[in-house]
Amino acid sequence: MGMTMTQKILASHAGKDKVVVGELIMANLDLVLGNDVTSPVAIKEFEKAGCKGVFDCEKIALVMDHFTPNKDIKAAEQTKLVREFAGKRNIKHYYDVGEMGVEHALLPEKGLVVSGDLVIGADSHTCTYGALGAFSTGVGSTDMAAGMSYGKAWFKVPSAIRFNLTGKLSKWVSGKDVILHIIGMIGVDGALYKSMEFSGEGVSSLSIDDRFTICNMAIEAGAKNGIFPVDKVTLEYIKNHSKRAPVIFNADDDAEYEKTIDIDLSKVESTIAFPHLPSNTKTFSEFSEIKIDQVVIGSCTNGRYSDFEKAAKIIKGKKVAKGIRVLIIPATQKIFLQMAEKGLTKIFVDAGCAVSTPTCGPCLGGHMGILAKGERSLATTNRNFVGRMGHPESEVYLCSPEVAAASALTGYITHPSKI
Repeated sequence: MGMTMTQKILASHAGKDKVVVGELIMANLDLVLGNDVTSPVAIKEFEKAGCKGVFDCEKIALVMDHFTPNKDIKAAEQTKLVREFAGKRNIKHYYDVGEMGVEHALLPEKGLVVSGDLVIGADSHTCTYGALGAFSTGVGSTDMAAGMSYGKAWFKVPSAIRFNLTGKLSKWVSGKDVILHIIGMIGVDGALYKSMEFSGEGVSSLSIDDRFTICNMAIEAGAKNGIFPVDKVTLEYIKNHSKRAPVIFNADDDAEYEKTIDIDLSKVESTIAFPHLPSNTKTFSEFSEIKIDQVVIGSCTNGRYSDFEKAAKIIKGKKVAKGIRVLIIPATQKIFLQMAEKGLTKIFVDAGCAVSTPTCGPCLGGHMGILAKGERSLATTNRNFVGRMGHPESEVYLCSPEVAAASALTGYITHPSKI
């Protein structure tokens, strides 16, 4: 029996010719990631264990993005601890205010991840980099500490579900709708500790940003990782962002999958995840008007330039609905600048939106968009659990940038075709 993409990457990094589902392996790491919430815990464990140094100062990335610019004294102290550690250990990829971005948009943009890499990060959405044909997964802060010191980590080889994609997306539909559609279909534990491997002729029609979004939310189905095959779209992105050469692994024709799920992209509709689970999905034919108080366009899921470009086309020349707070949060400084240079920032500000410096901010109820009791937010983020953006009696609805933009103009969850 052959191997899947994920199995081949794990085998390669473990120095083995073959791995099988359920096998425990020790594998070499290409990158270890932490942020301002998880790195302090890892650093304390690193020091408590008496670790002498880091395995490679160029293969560790510390990104201050969750509560930065620092929202309070505790956030400032956490960032200070990480900043001092990075200086002491000569960490090359330390990103703070003015340089940082939302980590899972920043690392690919900086060229720190390429096809064939094995990446761990002390953040659950580290699975984003599967869009580039890498194996990437979230870990706890203790595993991050060990990874920083030894450059290795233990893995249990996951089984895999193959998603066979056909067709092309319709107008107003994007990668966010695809992953919400899938999570609604299989549930939040439908791929528990499994690899979600995407294949089929439909892959070529998806942009790299669609793929980032889809892999980003693999964890919302419980997956260990999500991964796309490497094609010309992938290679073009890597060529434009990294000096490193990609390593390409392809699944064997006789690779073993638990099951194959067929997805016709042309039949995927604009999809909304209702409170309080990403799997509680509905299409527009399944609900009537829902009034909202806040709209957030940003995050590691949908904070890339193409997301804002789609939103700006809908919002241009119009005003957001009276009483609606609309937050525009570009995921990196480069995207922030590109928006300004291309006139998107002016479109949003003229419409009555607030444009922010890069930050995770409201996505995790951190700052810059906290909800009061009874308020509803429509967001392009990835989670809508109870109290995710603030008060436990507030509500979060997940959607695409297109739906978020249209809804900002009406004050209700609205399909873009209605604008």
